[in-house]
Order: sequence, then structure tokens, then C-alpha cells
Amino acid sequence: MLLYVEVDGFIYESHSLKQKRSVLKRLMLRLQNNYNITISELDHHDLWQRTLIGMAVISNDRVQCEKVIDRCLELMDTFGEIEITHIERHWLD
Repeated sequence: MLLYVEVDGFIYESHSLKQKRSVLKRLMLRLQNNYNITISELDHHDLWQRTLIGMAVISNDRVQCEKVIDRCLELMDTFGEIEITHIERHWLD
């Protein structure tokens, strides 16, 4: 099973694309290292305060996928530099 999540976010403290990339790089590295997920910025590349991040988890257990993504979203909530504005979950069986 594959759980794919799109997270729309807003970075308040970003005043340039360079600052945005720095924030996203730190966040994505932390998520990859802690939870072994696939993650990438999908849209809003040239907007310096908005981002759309895609994350994916593969497992043979649906509950395990949910747990990993929930932990990732909790980490994003506590990260402080990004506010989650919208979340979409998609399952592929």
C-alpha cells in the first residue's frame, strides 16, 4: 500500500526564495532522516511564502502508513517556520 499526502503550507518568515529553500531543506531533511519517507516540493516554486509538499510512504500495513504520515504532520506542526493550510491524502492499494 502507498499513502501519498499533499501538504499546502505558508512560510511567514520567508522574504526571499533563498530563505524559503533554506526552511524547506531543513524540514525535508528532518522528515527524511526521522521517518524514511519520500518527500519533494511539488508546486509554488517561484512564490517565496507558499509551498506544496508531497510525501509518500509504502508499507504492507495501512495502519503503519497512517502512523508514519501522522508523525510527519505532527513534526511539521511543531516546526514553527511553516503553517499547514491544507492536507490531502491519497491511497494506492
